Order: sequence, then C-alpha cells, then structure tokens
Amino acid sequence: MSRRALDVKNPRTGQVDFRIEAADVAAVQALASRARGAQTAWQALGLEGRAQALLAFQAAVSRHFEAIHTALAEDTGRGKIARREIEGALASLGGWAAQAPHLLPTAWTDGRLDPRMAHAPQWVPYALVGVISPWNFPLTLSMIDTIPALLAGCSVIIKPSEVTPRFVSPLRAAIAEVPALEGVLQLMLGDGGTGIALIDAVDAICFTGSVATGKKVAVQAAGRLIPAFLELGGKDPLIITETADLDRAVAAALRGSVLSTGQACQSIERIYVARPLYEDFVAGLVTAAKAARLNQPDRNVGEIGPMIFGKQAHIIAAQLADAVAKGAKILTGGVVEHHLGGDWLAPTVVVNVDHNMALMREETFGPVMPVMAFDTVEEAIQLANDTEYGLSAAVIAGTLDEAEAIGRQIEAGAISLNDAALTSQFYEAEKQSFKASGLGGSRMGPAGFQRFCRRKALIANRGDVTPLSAYSEET
Repeated sequence: MSRRALDVKNPRTGQVDFRIEAADVAAVQALASRARGAQTAWQALGLEGRAQALLAFQAAVSRHFEAIHTALAEDTGRGKIARREIEGALASLGGWAAQAPHLLPTAWTDGRLDPRMAHAPQWVPYALVGVISPWNFPLTLSMIDTIPALLAGCSVIIKPSEVTPRFVSPLRAAIAEVPALEGVLQLMLGDGGTGIALIDAVDAICFTGSVATGKKVAVQAAGRLIPAFLELGGKDPLIITETADLDRAVAAALRGSVLSTGQACQSIERIYVARPLYEDFVAGLVTAAKAARLNQPDRNVGEIGPMIFGKQAHIIAAQLADAVAKGAKILTGGVVEHHLGGDWLAPTVVVNVDHNMALMREETFGPVMPVMAFDTVEEAIQLANDTEYGLSAAVIAGTLDEAEAIGRQIEAGAISLNDAALTSQFYEAEKQSFKASGLGGSRMGPAGFQRFCRRKALIANRGDVTPLSAYSEET
C-alpha cells in the first residue's frame, strides 16, 4: 500500500509548515469496508438513538473547541470566522437532532382511486455517503452534508481539501469520544486522486467546489448510477434600485462581497445600480472599501484575511488585468499584495465594466466589486440572469415588496431581499441551485435530510383481491 506525501502551505506566510499523506485506492477501500460494517448497528439505533449520538458529538466538539479553532485558524488564516464555523457546526448538530422526530413521515394514506388501497413510506438510508469538501470553509462544508446523512442512518467518509487539512486531527479526537460513531464517521486525507477513489467506494456522493470539478464528479457518479449532490460555483448578482437606501446598499454590498475575503460561493460578484444612484453609490462603496483593513501583521486586527489558496490569487489578478485591458477602471485595491509571505487583496472596486469581461462572467472568489449602471429594472434583471450560474442573488430596493417583485424574476436558488449573501447567515430555508451552480435536492430543511434515504412504498390492499376475470374483454 503506497501513500503520497503532500505539502501544505500556511496561507498567512506562504510557507510549507504541514504535511499529509494522501490515501490511495486500497486505503479508501479499507476505510469504506469498515464504514459499511459499522452502518448496520448505526441504522438500528433509530432516529432517536442517532439524534442522541449527535448530541454527544456536539458535546465532544465543544470540549475540543479551542484545539479545532487553532487548527482552523491556521488552515484559513482567519480567527473569528474560524470560531463561527465551529459555532455553526455545534448549532447544526443540535438543530438536526431537535428536528429528528419530524423528518420521516410514516403514516398510512388512503388511496384516492380505490378505497381498498392504502400506502405508507419506508425510508432506507444509503449505507455509505462520501463528502468531498473545499478549502474556503473547511469545517462548515465538511459538516453541512455529513450531519443530516448521519442522522438518516448513513455511514459517512469525509475527504476535506488538501489545502486546509489541519483541523482533521482535533476533529477526529472529538469523534473518538463518541462510541456510537466508531467506524461510522471517518475523515480521510488526500487530493483529487483520493476523491476519485472515494466516489468509486460509496453509495452517494456530496461535492462542494468548482463547476469544472463538479462536472467530473457527476460523470463518475453517473457511471456508477449513484446520486451526486453538487453545490458548485456562483457569480452572484446584486441589483440596487433607484429607491434603495444608499447607506444600506453600500453596507450590504461591501459585506456581501468581501466577507471571508470574498472566498465564499454566495459572495456578491456583480453589482448593478440604477443610474440615478450610481455615482453616489460608487463613491460610498470606495470610501467603505478603503476603510476595510487587512488583518496583518496581527491576525486579531482588521477584517480582510489572506487568500487561502495561492492559485486563486493568480485567477483574480488575471481577471482584473483582462478587465483593465478592455476599458475597466480600478478605483481602489486591485493589486495582489504579498505580506508575511502570503497573498492578500484589499477590497477592490471596479467600474466601466461589461459582460465581455471575464470579471463579469467567470467566478472570481475574491474581494472584488465590479459595479455597472442600469437604466431600467428589466435591463437589470436581464443582466443578472445573463450567466451560466444560478446559486444566489440579492436585491436592495425602497421596500421589501419592490425587492421581492424583482427577486422572483432572477434565476437563482436563493434571493436575499434588502441585504446581500444572507445564505451565509440564515440556514433554514430550503433551496436548490439553478443552472451550472449545482445538482440535487436542498441541503436545508427536511429535504436536506430525506435525500439521504431511498423512499420505499408499502402498498396494502385492505379488501378483496381483484381477480383476473375483472379484466376479461367480455365484462
């Protein structure tokens, strides 16, 4: 059995200070076999028993909070958001456990056409679910599918990104304190090759990442006829109407675009502003962007962390260069800076943009705010929908009714009204991705749980059996 060593860079320093071994095919298969062996007893616990185990896991994560936080902060270069990732996971564990009694309807329903007939569902979990998670929110996006899959009765193997693997060790320590999870919840380190092996070993796969890689995951899963639940990229638009409150619009646009250094799929990446408000909005946004601080050299000061993955800094620089070459103007930021050995980008406001630029069409994944004026609401909606993506969007208007009327016409899975990027703050609404932004059911609500079960129909005849003679041509 061979394993490949992978170097891991610190995002704040750019230095290799961590190393992992990538699991090979044999290691993945051995882990999958162990997980399958543990799943039967896990399923037999029932919903209530599994909910109690999740609460025990919640308590274990709380005990290891500081160790997980330290590792996550090293992984991502940011402290407060790392802390909120753990807080979110704790809330998710408690929330799903509380919902457990209401997630699987089992009642018999009378037939509509034949009063003799009735049916009831049986929910059969997939034995083994694989979760491939990205580097931008290492814990959050490892747990978002894992927790409902566990509650449904599945065993789960998580393959986190090789870019941010430090949190795995303290998380494993928390898992080890919950006997019911032994063998059922496992984390496996590795790169793309490990992920390929994982898809070949599981009964359903969850993937969060780029559209390009997501398409490969979908093809591989289709070849095995297993479900693939994909949450992919976004190019989220924000429409600001003439009636919008200027200060509200500026505050929402800035936070929605640059929080987490813009390294979030729900980040605002295109801003369309009604022409009468355009100049004042741009001026306000530039002022607000200039006030935001890089949190270096002290990680505990400022709002903007480093680029977690150096490759993304090159993508952003290339998009900005393409935009400037085609006539765009950068009003603030715009230059990838190198501090402490890491890559940093201050909040960047760009004007004179159009849809011929990569900056307005391709996912940026950084703190960049391209702003474009529109003359009519119909034009703004057309621009917002002029994309291959459909993850989420936002509308800010003078009233919620006005924002809602526009939001209902945008082709995306979640629309923030009179704010931006609300899916990073509110997790309860069921939604699905549109277009190339994803595939499969909602991650939230009962649907986010039920997708991990196959629904079996039990159909009962409470009367006499229909004889063959009832179908005789003579009757």
